Amino acid sequence: MKVFSRTKRRTNRQAGLTMIEVMVAAAVIVVGFMATLGLVLTAIASNNRNRMDSTGTMLAQAVVENISSVLVGSGTDNLTDCAGNNWTINTAVGGATMSGSQIDFTQSSPPSEYFMNYAVCNVGSQNTYDVRWNIQTVTSNTYLITVGVKMRGAGTGGSKFFALPVTLRTYVSN
Repeated sequence: MKVFSRTKRRTNRQAGLTMIEVMVAAAVIVVGFMATLGLVLTAIASNNRNRMDSTGTMLAQAVVENISSVLVGSGTDNLTDCAGNNWTINTAVGGATMSGSQIDFTQSSPPSEYFMNYAVCNVGSQNTYDVRWNIQTVTSNTYLITVGVKMRGAGTGGSKFFALPVTLRTYVSN
C-alpha cells in the first residue's frame, strides 16, 4: 500500500516588486504627467488668446456704437481708456486704409482721429490695442463702417501670444 504523503513544495515566489518594475511604473507616470501638463499649458494659452479676442471685439463694438450714435459725418465723439487717454472718433467719410474688406494694419501712420492705441487695464497688467476704422458711403444716407482691432505686439518678435485682428463691418443709416 502506498501512502500519500503531503510534502510542502517550496516555491520561489517574489514577495514584492523589483527595482526595474518600480522604475518602469515611475517612467509611465512621469510621461503621463508631462502630457497632462502640456495639455494644461495649451488650455491656458488658448484661454488667454480668447480673452484678447473678446476684448478686441468689445472695443470694435464700442467704436461702431460711438460712430452710430453720432450721425455719420456730422461730428466727432470721444472714448477714454483706462490710462486716461481721451481718443477722438471722427465720423466723417474716410479713415484708415482698407485691404479688401479688412483694415490694413501695415499702414504706418493712419489718418488722425481714425485710429487709437487704446489701453485696457487688467489686474497687474495693461494691454494696448491698435483700433482703426473706415467709413464709406453706400447711398446718400447709408454708410458702411469697418472697424479693425489688433493687440499691439501680438504675434510679433518674442510675443507669447498670437491673436488675429478683429474686424467688424456694419451698415448705418441716417
